Amino acid sequence: MQASVTRTASSRLNSQHNLFCLAVALLAFSGPRPACAFTAYVSNEKGNSISVIDTGTMEVKQTIPVGRRPRGIALNGDGSQLFICAGEEDSVQILDTKTGKIAGVLPSGPDPELLILSPDSKTLYVANENDNMVTAIDTAARKVITEIPVGVEPEGMGLSPDGKVLVNTSETTNMAHFIDTRTRKIFANVLVDARPRVAQFTPDGSELWVSSEVGGTVSVIDTANPKVKQKIAFAVPGLPKEMIQPVGLRFTQDGKMAFVALGPANRVAAIDSATKNVKKYLLVGQRVWQLAFTPDGKFLYATNGVSNDVSVIDVASLTVVKSIPVGSFPWGVAIAPQ
Repeated sequence: MQASVTRTASSRLNSQHNLFCLAVALLAFSGPRPACAFTAYVSNEKGNSISVIDTGTMEVKQTIPVGRRPRGIALNGDGSQLFICAGEEDSVQILDTKTGKIAGVLPSGPDPELLILSPDSKTLYVANENDNMVTAIDTAARKVITEIPVGVEPEGMGLSPDGKVLVNTSETTNMAHFIDTRTRKIFANVLVDARPRVAQFTPDGSELWVSSEVGGTVSVIDTANPKVKQKIAFAVPGLPKEMIQPVGLRFTQDGKMAFVALGPANRVAAIDSATKNVKKYLLVGQRVWQLAFTPDGKFLYATNGVSNDVSVIDVASLTVVKSIPVGSFPWGVAIAPQ
């Protein structure tokens, strides 16, 4: 009799334990999905620092002092080096991501703002806002290869998937300049809406999307015959049109979705790339600037320049799952594979 009671009690405890484990599992499933352990880097424009985020825990694990007014940032192919536009230093700094220390400086023109690396990481292209030039730099030799004259106040830097075409946007000229990376000459100039910011090729290279901050649109350009074929406008209920200012722009790996940061609208627009229709406006922090996906494509990180945080978006569910406090006026974001 005693053994039977003991077995019954034990069975009851096991059942309770199993129910508890099931409840925990369901709770975990209902929350944000666990992320692989990537490393995100965020440039803090007024903090003169880089916030290093563990995407697994979604927390800042380190803050690294860098040059004055860091904005555009880019990682090399293996994630061992982070290139930083230090605007008020008139240079590009190289951060060794393993040591967390500045390992070198590249020459650039005055006030570098955005930059992009060639697919082989051998050439760095930098937009220099104050001298209307795009500077091409040999990253190994750490020397300027050439300077390419563009429009007034160059900013956005886009590179075709095959690395053959570089596009720079000029804020005041309101153009997207198409540059042959072999000859380093402009072969087309496309007029877009006021104050173009970011240029991004679709993954298949067939289209170039350009965000216009003051114009409030995204221009879709046919790359085979460089002309604007369509413009995407935005309308957020309850917000005046002038608050909707498109800046950062990124595509999912399969090219089916595009995400556009809308600045002081405090929203990221999720767009169906085929129909060009906005599927959803995601409420994020204040004055959202730049965007970057985790390498597995599951999460999108958005820098919020006024609220001093980074919003983490679950791409599958189109929901904001986390706000991560960082430094003062976060601007750029880049995510390494480890």
